[in-house]
Amino acid sequence: MTAIACSAFAILGISTATPMQTAAAQDSSGFQSYLQQVRQKALQEGVRSQTLDQVLPGLTYNPRVVELDQSQPGGSPNSAIPPFAPYQARHITSQRIDNGKAAYRRLIAKLIDIERETGVPGPIIMAIYGKETNYGSYTGNFDIPRSLATLAYEGRRRSLFEPELLAVLKLIDQGVPQSALKGSWAGAMGKPQFLPSVYLRLAKDGSGDGYADIWGSEYDAVASIANYFVNSGWRRGEPWGIAVNVPSSLNRLSIESKIAPTRCPRVFGRHSQWKNMAEWRALGVVPATGKRLDDSTLATLLEPDGAGNRAYLLTGNYRVILDYNCSNFYGLAVGLLADEIRN
Repeated sequence: MTAIACSAFAILGISTATPMQTAAAQDSSGFQSYLQQVRQKALQEGVRSQTLDQVLPGLTYNPRVVELDQSQPGGSPNSAIPPFAPYQARHITSQRIDNGKAAYRRLIAKLIDIERETGVPGPIIMAIYGKETNYGSYTGNFDIPRSLATLAYEGRRRSLFEPELLAVLKLIDQGVPQSALKGSWAGAMGKPQFLPSVYLRLAKDGSGDGYADIWGSEYDAVASIANYFVNSGWRRGEPWGIAVNVPSSLNRLSIESKIAPTRCPRVFGRHSQWKNMAEWRALGVVPATGKRLDDSTLATLLEPDGAGNRAYLLTGNYRVILDYNCSNFYGLAVGLLADEIRN
């Protein structure tokens, strides 16, 4: 377009902005207005005005995190659940096992102390560490306050992201450097990938310097993971579960759970009734390896790939793993990776 034509459009008051530019301008205007609402809520929750003046004016809308959020697979409640075996092959590789063993050896003294204090085994902590950030090698490089502000403003999941935005403002107000706040596009931070609200509740100083640095300190990261598990009810000395062989004669209708799950129905809905190990053995369900459960230990049966394939008896501690990420594939992968790291 020529300069004369541009001038004519300007005189007539006709915008030459593209639809994308117009949308971006609207987002920017609405975004700044929304941040003023957040400011008032943060003040009401005790965040100092000096902190808000430092953080909020520098935040800008990030369309990339909205794109990533909207591209997440939703999963219809009636859609078929894929098999676990391919997931297991992708996520429990020889390299991840070897790296986990190396990290376990590197942190063994600290992990022994943590297990003595909390009851959470080092291999379980390492498996979470490996699943979340590949033992700290990739923790994400998104600016956490900017991402959370954008996702909260966009509104599709404001009930999740606005409290996390307020939490990260509290975190900065308490002295965590804003420059350290890098992580995933969805707000998970540091080596254990804690959301800001989880950090405020459960991050733990494992190095003794008075600061829970889950971004830079492996000691703080593993101590924080253990604290998360303790808070979720980890039982000292109880395995997460065992692989079992199930007889073809087992009447699966007779062991279906009669309890409707109140959360994660596609996860817990696949679990059987709870029975102790002696009862499972009487039904012909027996350990597939040398690993066993005590006769009195309660467990639930999961056959992730259906009848005739590898099955697992899962204890209450498996449910604790699911508190970290409510997915049977995630929970099984953590447990199996922990077993490999321990071996």
